[in-house]
Amino acid sequence: MTANCSKKIVCFIFIVLMMTVLTGCMDEVKNMPINDVDFSEIEDGEYIGEYKTTLVSAKVKVTIEDHKIIKIEILEHDNGRGKKAEKIIETVIEEQTLSVDVISGATASSKVILKAIEKSLLKNK
Repeated sequence: MTANCSKKIVCFIFIVLMMTVLTGCMDEVKNMPINDVDFSEIEDGEYIGEYKTTLVSAKVKVTIEDHKIIKIEILEHDNGRGKKAEKIIETVIEEQTLSVDVISGATASSKVILKAIEKSLLKNK
């Protein structure tokens, strides 16, 4: 076997492995449930939560006042190309629910941000 052929085989194996990892990561996010939160049960205050997947992570600070979300700050967002997902916080505040549509083209980041918000509020109930 020539050196060029060996390089092609190694490259092919690497590509197959990367595709397998990426497919698994997308399944992880695709199947991730986002539970809505009953804000009437959440006391006023600031709540920090984070969520991590293999490729995307987010840390948020959620401010509750009079049982409503008045502010969401993204403290950290390791997102690859999903920066535009950060706009989802505007929709969450406007609609006062986590049951919102994800940002097209940034599905993984959108869901991870929503999950971080959920975790911040549910862990502090």
